[in-house]
Amino acid sequence: MIAQLSGRLIEKNPTSIVIDCQGVGYEVKISLFSFSLIGSDENIRIYTKLIVREDAHLLYGFMEQDEREMFNHLISVSGIGPNTAMIMLSSLQTAEIAQAIQTEDVRTIQAIKGIGAKTAQRVIIDLKDKMLKMNFSLENNPLSNNTTRFEALGALVSLGFDKKSAEKALEKIADADASVESLIKGALKIL
Repeated sequence: MIAQLSGRLIEKNPTSIVIDCQGVGYEVKISLFSFSLIGSDENIRIYTKLIVREDAHLLYGFMEQDEREMFNHLISVSGIGPNTAMIMLSSLQTAEIAQAIQTEDVRTIQAIKGIGAKTAQRVIIDLKDKMLKMNFSLENNPLSNNTTRFEALGALVSLGFDKKSAEKALEKIADADASVESLIKGALKIL
């Protein structure tokens, strides 16, 4: 099992990186979230998960241990493979996935590309107890303590808007007691 790699970053793409570790270049598949955390520093340490298939040995990498832990939980669900798990982690932050599972928010999970209603329900059923025991923090997300704003953000992302742009638009709306619909309408005017 390869649990982490430390070395020199040779190549960086939105979906993969190549790390030189003592003369051996490892290709590692990453999420967009991990991609956004990789700075310009040449030296890098990344947490990994090795998936062995009949035709390939694939390394999946994560800049944070919480993200790797969520990846392991997601691939334990029947119907969720490593690539689907990476799409989920690219679409939502780890804590947002955990919150959606804890609150049984099927719509948020189903809004992720490639996830249907049955798969979203299976994810919730299989992982709800595990997520309640975990401590995934939404400290960095100003929308996390407001369910209405969180639902509005999920709707805007499912409409195809960039998540960060949608978050900024929702932050500009001052009405704390606004409904989901009014938040979405207000954000659409800003976007």
